[in-house]
Amino acid sequence: MTSAGALPPAGLLLWALVAVPAVAGVLLLVLRPPQRVATAASIGAAGVVVILAVAAALTRPAASAPFLARIDLALRVDALAAAFLPAIAAVTLLVLVFTIGSRMPAPARFHGLMLLFAAAALVTAVAANLVTLLFAWEVMGAASYALIGFRWWERRRVSSGLTAFLATRTADLGLYAAAGLAVAAGTGMAFADLAEAPPGWRDAIAAGIALAALGKAAQLPFSFWLSRAMDGPSPVSALLHSAAMVALGAFLLLRIVPLLEVTPAVAWTVACIGMATAVALGVVALAQDDLKQLLAASTASQLGFAVCAAGLAATAAGTTHLLAHAATKAALFLAAGAWLGALGTKRFAGLAGAAARWPVIGWSFTAAALTLAGVPPLALWWTKDAVLATALQSSPALYTAGLVAVALTTAYAVRALALIRRPRGEAAERLRDEEEPGSGRVRPAQRVAVLTLAVAAVALIAPATPALMRPLAEAVGGVLAEPGPAGMLATAVLAIAVGAAVAVAVRRDRLPTPAWAASWSRSWLGLERAAHAGLIRPVLASATLLARFDDRVIDRVPDLVAAGGRRLGTATARTDDVVADGAVRQTSRGVGGLARLTRTVDDRGVDGTVDGFARGVRAVGHRSRRAQTGLLHQYYLQAVVALAAAVVIVLLLLTLG
Repeated sequence: MTSAGALPPAGLLLWALVAVPAVAGVLLLVLRPPQRVATAASIGAAGVVVILAVAAALTRPAASAPFLARIDLALRVDALAAAFLPAIAAVTLLVLVFTIGSRMPAPARFHGLMLLFAAAALVTAVAANLVTLLFAWEVMGAASYALIGFRWWERRRVSSGLTAFLATRTADLGLYAAAGLAVAAGTGMAFADLAEAPPGWRDAIAAGIALAALGKAAQLPFSFWLSRAMDGPSPVSALLHSAAMVALGAFLLLRIVPLLEVTPAVAWTVACIGMATAVALGVVALAQDDLKQLLAASTASQLGFAVCAAGLAATAAGTTHLLAHAATKAALFLAAGAWLGALGTKRFAGLAGAAARWPVIGWSFTAAALTLAGVPPLALWWTKDAVLATALQSSPALYTAGLVAVALTTAYAVRALALIRRPRGEAAERLRDEEEPGSGRVRPAQRVAVLTLAVAAVALIAPATPALMRPLAEAVGGVLAEPGPAGMLATAVLAIAVGAAVAVAVRRDRLPTPAWAASWSRSWLGLERAAHAGLIRPVLASATLLARFDDRVIDRVPDLVAAGGRRLGTATARTDDVVADGAVRQTSRGVGGLARLTRTVDDRGVDGTVDGFARGVRAVGHRSRRAQTGLLHQYYLQAVVALAAAVVIVLLLLTLG
């Protein structure tokens, strides 16, 4: 690994591979430019990613950056990632090209989420340890939820996104458990070190990773969420089902083949679940009357072959099967999306005559459907035979189940092709515009995208497939059991015979399905009902109880505190009114009384004394004026009296002294 402080050009290339779609996606979500700008920016970023992915596949870089104590975000392009990176990038680009000129609501949000989803898928493919994988796993799950429920104003679509999210999140708990166990075992979280964990520990680690991978790959019993994912826009279905998310569940199992080789019980369980899914979901696909539902069930069924290959350590066979399936399924989903936009329906009865009306899409769908059917010499015929050859070495029962799955694949693929190539009748006209208003046309960008993917699917014909598989097997290790002539001849005859029989039966309307079987298959074996009863409803009920607990207990704590505060405030106000304000009022009354008393004393005491003294002075003055009569003998008498008074006073003073 390279350090974050001194990244060589190869390391920068790897970080750029992840950063370009992630940064472009975030900018589109934040800035929300108009549709043309958003589409051009998205396709431009995806084109750059294709170039970077091819360069990374050729140079095999590695890089890391500090994340937690003694744990880095580590990326590494090994042989397995080098084979898958260009497929993710190319399918992403063609899916985005398909959207040119579409009437997608909130185009900036759509393209931003698609780029974030693609960035998470790229990180998942090159993750070198469980921490990096968990980071990408979370972003990919969140983005898929937002994309499935993209039309958030339609309740069913949001419900479908929630169903898919809860189903995969339940399985994802295994990945968290595996990461914790890896740390507890002391082996670290690097994929290369997991097989070195002590016995017992490594079995638990392998089981946890396998659980998460089986959930993402829509294997039994998690397959039902893939049906609900069809409520997302068609480009989302094409990317999610072909080279991203669902395929990456199987890819993760191929990534941990060295761990599965030292945990035989887990490996055998994985192989059996994969083959059981291939058979069971093949039956489900055969009974569908909705093209996208058929393709969804087909995805789970076909990934069952890759999952079985991982359990049998057939890494190269599983990887080439994933690559061929990616191009094939992307072409089929985009063709279904083009017809849905043009005709407003995806039911087979309404799609009759669509292949003849739009021949480029029709012939592209035909080529991809024949590839899916395993018709020789197309790629999926050879890759399924490689998985079956490995199964034959391990278990005749597994091989027999694989032959049944091959026959079912041929049956539902040819049935879909025959139904779409039937002449258009009155039933088709009645179903037009059933699900959305049809535009009546297929855009040039849609033709280009579908045709390119169909050519890619056909290009991996039988001679090219082993040429890719052999060097891949040398690079990634594992078992390579090339199918022998007898086995290949047997599956070729089986595919041709079943395909011909189904085509004739459809043409003559002689492919009846019992009502109970149709109902059971169209409900995806009752898996969704069981999941709702055993998982989704309990989770929602728990969430409701937690919400009530939050409302009635946790939220009441602030309410109680607020009520206590209000009561304390009221008591304080009353205390203020009764005590403080009362004291102030009493003091005021006392001061008023003292003021009145002071005024009374002043009025009656001080002022009265002054007035009395003044009156006395005035009286003396009046009396003094009376003595001034002008009679001389009165003056002499007054003088004598005054003199006598003075003598008396002097004598008194002398006597006292």
